[in-house]
This record gives sequence, C-alpha cells and structure tokens, in this order.
Amino acid sequence: MSIFSRSRDIFAANITELLDRSEDPAKMIRMVILEMEETLVEVRASAARCIADGKEMRRAMNRLDELGNSWTEKAELALSKGREDLAKAALVERQKAADMGDGLRQEIKVIDDTLKSYEVDISKLQAKLREARARQNAIAARFESAVTRGRARELLNGSRTEDAFSRFEILERRADFAEGRADALGMTGPKSLEEEIAELKASESVDAELEAMKAALRAKGN
Repeated sequence: MSIFSRSRDIFAANITELLDRSEDPAKMIRMVILEMEETLVEVRASAARCIADGKEMRRAMNRLDELGNSWTEKAELALSKGREDLAKAALVERQKAADMGDGLRQEIKVIDDTLKSYEVDISKLQAKLREARARQNAIAARFESAVTRGRARELLNGSRTEDAFSRFEILERRADFAEGRADALGMTGPKSLEEEIAELKASESVDAELEAMKAALRAKGN
C-alpha cells in the first residue's frame, strides 16, 4: 500500500509547480527524479513478486483440480463396488479440494488486478520520469546558456577588456615608434657643398689615373 501511495503522490505532482516553488530548481528536479527512480524500482520488484506468486498459485490450483478429478474417479469406483460410504468420503475430499481451488482462484484474481494496477503505475511513472528528465536537461541548458552569456557580457563590458585594449594601444604606439626610427635610419638628406666638391675632386683623380693607364698601354703597343 505504501508503494501505491507514493505512486499516487507522484502522479498527482505537477513538476512545473514544484519547480516554481523551489528556491533551487536544479536540486528539486534531481530529488524528484531520484524519488521516481526509487519508486519505479520498488513497483517493478513488487510486480515481479506478484507474478511469481500468481504462477505458484496457478500451479497449486491445477494440482487441486487434478486431485478433485482423482477423488471423483475414486468415488465412482467405490460406488460401482457397492461401497457407498467410501464413495461419500471421496466426494467429501473432492469438495475440500474444490473449496481450496476456489480460494486460490479468488487470490489469483486479486493478484491479477494488482498486476494491472502495477502496469498502469509503471507506465505513468515512466512518463513522469521522462518529463522530469526532459525538464532537467532544459534547466541545465538554460543555466549553461546563462553562464555563457554572463561571461561574454563580462568580457565585453568588464574592466579586464578595457585594460587589454589600452595595452594594445600602447603596444601599437611603441610599434609605430620603432618603425619610424628604422625608417629614419635609412633616410639620406641633401648633400652639402663640401660633399659635392669632394666628389668632383675624387672624380678628377680617377679620370687622370685612367688616362695615365691608357697612355702606358699605347706606349707598350708601339
């Protein structure tokens, strides 16, 4: 009866209302699922015992039916031999077997009705369990999404992001300065007057040396 009572309580429970009243929906739904799973195990175990009891009772009922048939045959045999007293005693034993068989049939009917109730309860429990697990997955997904969105917004709007971008700007300015320095080192300005005159003198010296070499080669040829 306690299992049936627990099952009825679970069937009557509205999971949505339970979650709305709970301060910790994730914890509440875990407790609900655990309760359903435990109840489902107990209902199945009780159903298995009922099935086993029903099989045993049917075997006993069949034995009683066979015993009743045997007493009928014995009563007929005794009556054919003129032993009415033995026939009557055999009929009494057959009636006892029949009464016991009737009692077993009633118990079997009770077991069969109980099994039907178990089947209904198991089906409903499984449906409730699927609903609870679906809610659990949905809640878990919502929490995960909320945490992810919170981290993203914290990253976009938080001081850490601003500090990082400020450091990026500093690094960019340093890179600009380094590039400018490198470009400046490779730059050449306009030549001074002295530099230009020195270059002319160097050119004259080279031209004179070249003419001397030519004259020497002509002398050797002659």
